[in-house]
Amino acid sequence: MSRIAIQGVAVSTVDAEGTDHLDGHVVVENELITAAGPGPAPDGDYDERLDLGGLGLVTPGLVNTHHHLYQWATRGLAADSTLFQWLVELYPIWGRLDAESTHAAATAGLAKLALSGCTTVADHHYVFPSDSGDQVEALVAATGRIGVRSHIVRGSMDRGESDGGLPPDNLVEDTEAALLGTEQAIDRYHDTAKNAHVRIAAGPCSPFTVSRALMTGAAELARRKGVRLHTHLAETLDEEEQCLAEEGCTPAEYADDMGWLGDDVWLAHTVHLAPSAIVRMGKTRTGSAHCPTSNGRLGTGIAPVRDLLDAGAPVGLGVDGAASNEDGGLGVELHSALLQARQRGGPQALTVREALWLGTMGGARCLGRESEIGSLEPGKLADLVVWDLGGLDHAGITDPVAALVLGSAPRPHRVLVGGRTVVSAGGLETAAIAAIAGDLRKVSARLREAR
Repeated sequence: MSRIAIQGVAVSTVDAEGTDHLDGHVVVENELITAAGPGPAPDGDYDERLDLGGLGLVTPGLVNTHHHLYQWATRGLAADSTLFQWLVELYPIWGRLDAESTHAAATAGLAKLALSGCTTVADHHYVFPSDSGDQVEALVAATGRIGVRSHIVRGSMDRGESDGGLPPDNLVEDTEAALLGTEQAIDRYHDTAKNAHVRIAAGPCSPFTVSRALMTGAAELARRKGVRLHTHLAETLDEEEQCLAEEGCTPAEYADDMGWLGDDVWLAHTVHLAPSAIVRMGKTRTGSAHCPTSNGRLGTGIAPVRDLLDAGAPVGLGVDGAASNEDGGLGVELHSALLQARQRGGPQALTVREALWLGTMGGARCLGRESEIGSLEPGKLADLVVWDLGGLDHAGITDPVAALVLGSAPRPHRVLVGGRTVVSAGGLETAAIAAIAGDLRKVSARLREAR
């Protein structure tokens, strides 16, 4: 038994009523939250009573709905390119990935995410060169090493250059092999328990790297196995032009035609959507992983987040691959999402609390885990962040949530995942940062030297 009382903090529960406590407490027993309310924690026997003296904020752990962890080994390349140019330059390098490099990159990426307040990560891994070892196992091992929760999207590509796709032919899989690899990952690693640390989703990469047969086959497989579906969609105008030329419809219409809209689907980016597509996503409760910094880095546009929310579509935040978002943390995405929404729709387009909702409950809904994580409520898993607002950067900001979203990204004083401390006093507790960084440097140099 373990009991932790957190008090002397502001508490933003992100529950259905948007309950906040300027001076509140949260109580954790083992894996679960047992109390969240105003004032100090009730009297009782606690293994730890953490008191920040009014200089902290507790929120649910942040949920990252879209990432490519392997890309931590290839940051800083094609820095001024469009998405398609960037992919063409990086695909050959990714073709040399193996389980060792994927594990090193994923461990580093997950460590950075935890240090930014992220407790759940959806990682879309779609690069499986031949003779590269068990890369899904490498991702699972990295998840266990850092201690966060992962939704590993077993991605795939079966459409190489000779079939009109972008990837080199040696980087794509046979359609049946891709589906078999996905099914094997589900059978081996997918955990349906409430406190699961690893779940698997099916995730063909994107319409311009995947055949219609793989898209429809993955949807059938996922629904037969009871797992979720994920892919990139409507990220760039180049993608839309290609889809119109090849299929005679937009990417959103193409996805709908193949059964890829529904409450078991979440789509990455969704930047270029017609009003009818936004309405359709809302009616089908199809989720959207909004990646503001990556979209800005690649110049793809600003996603219609306000319109999607108003239509009823779940929207979460994503970091995207570290090769198109070299920061790699999730906390800063709250800030970026708010700024981009207001640049698109004006000063009322997104509030600071809606930005926090995107990064917590919105992400939980995209991943189908809204009953388990995403808010601070009794009975939910104790995935939470205690933010340190005691320094110069946040001194005197009246609203702690505004401090989190509008100010510079604060340091997490404590990060709990299922009641287990992953970050304490701003440092990673579960693994040695120096060793993680050293491993990453080695594999990154090896991949780049082979260019």
